[in-house]
Amino acid sequence: MSYLIWVAMFGTAAVLFLWLRDARIFFRTGLPGYRSAAYRGVLYGALGTLGFLVTLTMPALELLGLGLILGALYLQGKVEREKVWTNEGTLERFLGSVPLPVHEPNKK
Repeated sequence: MSYLIWVAMFGTAAVLFLWLRDARIFFRTGLPGYRSAAYRGVLYGALGTLGFLVTLTMPALELLGLGLILGALYLQGKVEREKVWTNEGTLERFLGSVPLPVHEPNKK
């Protein structure tokens, strides 16, 4: 068993974590950029998982599997998203904690 399997496992976990973070931000804010990122994250998560399975099951194609994972991370970073953070700390940004939008009551 090669050490590259551990690299693939960590990369796949990163892809899935970023997808779940985008989904959490979308559910909290309803912003269309994060909606698109969450939907695309499903595809990128599948690509990352495929890359992990290739790395795990086919030792001759480890680099191909790592390339698939790297491609998923690259494509996930290219999705356009709105700016949601102003001066939050690193932990809040890492976990996807965003301020909820303020809804004004209906004025008549």
